[in-house]
Amino acid sequence: MTTLQNPPTATETPALAITDLHMSYVVRGKPREVLRGVTFEVRPGEAFGLVGESGCGKSTTAYAALRYLPRNGLITGGKIEASGRELTAMSGSELREFRAHDASMVYQDPVQAVNPVLQIGRQVAESFTVLGHSSGEARDLARKALERVHIADPVGVMERYPHQLSGGMLQRVVIAMALASDPSLLVLDEPTTGLDATVEAEVLDLVRELRDEIGAAILLIAHNLGVIRTMCDRVGVMYAGRMVEEGTVDEVFDGPSHPYTVGLLNSIPRHGLRKTDRELFSIPGNLPQIGDSLPTCVYVDRCPVVTELCRSEVPPIVDRSDWHWTRCHHPDRIGEIPEPEEIAADHLVGEEEVIGVHGVSKTFHQRSGDVPALVAVDLGFAEGETLGLVGESGSGKSTLAKTMLGVYEPDEGGAITLRGRPMATKATQRIEESIRSIQMVFQNPDSALNRSWTVRRILTRAVSKLTGVTGPEADSRAVEVARAMQLSERHMDMRPRQLSGGLKQRVAIARAFAGDPDVVVSDEPTSALDVSVQAAILNLLAELQRDVRTSYLFISHDIGVVRYLSDRIAVMYVGRLMELAPTDAMFDGPNHPYTEALLSAVPSVDGEAENRIPLTGEIPSPKDPPPGCVFHTRCHRFIEGTCDVLEPPVVEVRPGHTIRCHIPPDELAAAQAEDLGDLRDVLRAERQA
Repeated sequence: MTTLQNPPTATETPALAITDLHMSYVVRGKPREVLRGVTFEVRPGEAFGLVGESGCGKSTTAYAALRYLPRNGLITGGKIEASGRELTAMSGSELREFRAHDASMVYQDPVQAVNPVLQIGRQVAESFTVLGHSSGEARDLARKALERVHIADPVGVMERYPHQLSGGMLQRVVIAMALASDPSLLVLDEPTTGLDATVEAEVLDLVRELRDEIGAAILLIAHNLGVIRTMCDRVGVMYAGRMVEEGTVDEVFDGPSHPYTVGLLNSIPRHGLRKTDRELFSIPGNLPQIGDSLPTCVYVDRCPVVTELCRSEVPPIVDRSDWHWTRCHHPDRIGEIPEPEEIAADHLVGEEEVIGVHGVSKTFHQRSGDVPALVAVDLGFAEGETLGLVGESGSGKSTLAKTMLGVYEPDEGGAITLRGRPMATKATQRIEESIRSIQMVFQNPDSALNRSWTVRRILTRAVSKLTGVTGPEADSRAVEVARAMQLSERHMDMRPRQLSGGLKQRVAIARAFAGDPDVVVSDEPTSALDVSVQAAILNLLAELQRDVRTSYLFISHDIGVVRYLSDRIAVMYVGRLMELAPTDAMFDGPNHPYTEALLSAVPSVDGEAENRIPLTGEIPSPKDPPPGCVFHTRCHRFIEGTCDVLEPPVVEVRPGHTIRCHIPPDELAAAQAEDLGDLRDVLRAERQA
């Protein structure tokens, strides 16, 4: 049996106990059930994770735990207790007192959790004035709270406004506010979604440290199963408002006992899986609608091992160990769930360079001074190739993409070529062939698609603009493109607001492919999607590439996704390419120290040993980059007198693999191998102890 990090005692009162909770949303006067008998406990000092697709009830459960319910939210059964006190029986004043002193919540988007027109110091201090402190005391406590969450210049940060802070800094501020009362219960709703891998790792380290310091119970909701594996003692898997599996993170992720859990885990690119190996698993069908009648197993319509018994009887709770149970008729048939098929067709990358970026720099001219966002970038990619682009926010990834698209005009001296021929630097000056050849898929389809237009109108307009075809021929082409994206005729006459997130992203991809582009720039196209929907989109992109030989520039914070889809990977930092390599070579090493830190920050759902290399400080401003190597202020392999003085050379590790570093590749390889060996020795000693 797996040993919990913080095993509860039999006499310990849970910090949070939810028992047989039923809840509905009242829509047009009719209650629609959203939670169906949810039961779990979180003990003091324990971290409990909730996972599942969007719409399964995770966030509703979190808000119900603190009685943060919308006006149409109605608890119809069960109870919620915090440290032995029943929240469902509390009055309004008792609830306010409970939330002020005993429980706090950290929301998904820190920008939405703060007031944009108030200075940070005033907002953090307010968290202490509501506890009864004077304004002077609150100001001093606010400074200490920011120090507590490792903000380097708390006094300076207190004078800033939210828009002047990075996403990671702002999330630290929100956590500082949440911890003002030293709560016994801390609810975290997707606290790292949208953050860089390095910033995500720092925020998770901070939460672990504060958890140990104050002994709070943590309820963590996340799409990222690696975050749950890294952070939590136990995990509950939710589907359609019901808990279908619960256990320690090791038991659930290493030995899942419910078909839905297996589906979630199989949707993730794991163990170095590549698009040339096999497709990712995508759970067929969709979640039931809120309020749908689900009299037996809630997963029955999507389950790969369903039988008539599942359709006629409510599944029992089956104990798999002391800590692990599943709600399933056939937990012993989990091994019968088929693996996704291996890829039959070869993935071939052409020889000819489709897009070339040659010595491209981009400087933004502002009143306060010039900001060099790109510095002498050289790269290109061939027909049918995916180039992954990674790096922290502010590293220049999106600027490079927009410069390629002609949204930004590069500085004089740089050139962008299409099949060897120079393209105009501005999109408005490009010929039709150049415009058609490069298209983009944006991160958020909600803001990229016209909400008032049907899918048919969106696609036919794209066909007409990109190819010049009109009338029935344009409509026929639009239907053909939609069918290739696995959109049905029914979807063609729907509007974006009527579609799920995954379907909306398919429409956005269809629009990009409407003119048979040579290159598609994808900027975080799956970051806001569930793992199953993400898998479907990645499979679709890989299939389209095999069929029509389109090239991709794929920008993402998710290193696992980049590894799965990319043929080569480029790493950017402060507008410079720090490393460029074939995907396998990038993960085999040796790596640039910055790449090494990025790769070490990725939380793994497989529980692999982490050799975390923390990056101290913020990414420098392109306006005032450090002298010498721009990474030397944060580098764990910094050589004084060299890295802080001289620009590093670009050196070849092996054919096709280059890094921008003063340290010779053989020395980097030896140092990284030694560090990994030291880590293994430490882990071996810990296991023996």
